Amino acid sequence: MSLPVVLLIPAYQPGPELRDVVRATAGSGVAATVVVDDGSGPGYRAIFEAVQQVPGVHLLRHAVNLGKGAALKTGMNFALVEYPEMTAVVTADADGQHHPDDIARVLRRFDAQRGALVLGVRGFSGDVPLRSRIGNALTRMVMRLVVGHRLTDTQTGLRAIPRALAERMLVVAASGYEFELEMLLVVKHLGIGIDEEPIRTIYQEGNRTSHFQPFRDSTRIYFVLLRFGFLSIATAALDNVAFFALFHATGGMTGSLFIARLLAVAFNYSVVRKAVFFSSAQHKKALPRFLLLAGANLCVSYGLISFLTELLSIPVMLAKVGVEACLFIANFALLRDFVFTRPAENGGPG
Repeated sequence: MSLPVVLLIPAYQPGPELRDVVRATAGSGVAATVVVDDGSGPGYRAIFEAVQQVPGVHLLRHAVNLGKGAALKTGMNFALVEYPEMTAVVTADADGQHHPDDIARVLRRFDAQRGALVLGVRGFSGDVPLRSRIGNALTRMVMRLVVGHRLTDTQTGLRAIPRALAERMLVVAASGYEFELEMLLVVKHLGIGIDEEPIRTIYQEGNRTSHFQPFRDSTRIYFVLLRFGFLSIATAALDNVAFFALFHATGGMTGSLFIARLLAVAFNYSVVRKAVFFSSAQHKKALPRFLLLAGANLCVSYGLISFLTELLSIPVMLAKVGVEACLFIANFALLRDFVFTRPAENGGPG
């Protein structure tokens, strides 16, 4: 490795595999190894004491279990502060799912890419737990729809994270498994490329070391991906309520549509920009594009609503709701890829 990187391993109630992972990887092409004990409790003290004896290892502790995302942020912050020349944090799981040779390959891939987020992607062939196979397939599908990424493995814990991305992730609120999915949303809107490195698919018998809670953690993950939909429903409700009130009071469709849309746009821009897309684009660049899209949307909506009400005699409110529903997907794609996204600086899946 020609670039200084830090290996980060979050661990909650790990098995003895953690010692093997740390011993096999510590010092092999990394400036240091950081292990975060995420509140595992006194029953796991012996494992962490053994890990701490390995040269080049820093052990950080949480008093209570705060979640994988919180552990990753603790380790990233330590690495960024203690290793100012560091160019990347490489994360790996504590349960032996990531072979040391695969970690080394991801490191080399990052070294070659110089700045891209490198994902160690599993092939999901052979004896893979059903929940892991189904969960990854569903998340890949939703990720492609919502984010525009065509990725092989959205839930991999083996990642080479560029320094700029690690810094940005420290302020992301997520603290559980959804943190790793938030990273894939943030990276797109920072203009950082994504690259993939195939790795082995390794699971312990019965996936016994996993602390993933299918219902709770899946709900959090899919909320990350679908929050734009929730926000859009809120925006549409504001738009339609305002339109209905104004139309009922004045009887004028054009003025009612314009004022209602103005209120919806003011609400939508600020919330979508930060809460959904994590965009860091400057207002002077993003706002004109947002207003251009809103203006075009208003014109299309007005034309279609006029056609449906005047030529087909469809009630105004029914026509408006139907038109807005049809425009939803197109609006989302344009917001995602035109308004709030920087051009990618590195190659990767698109």
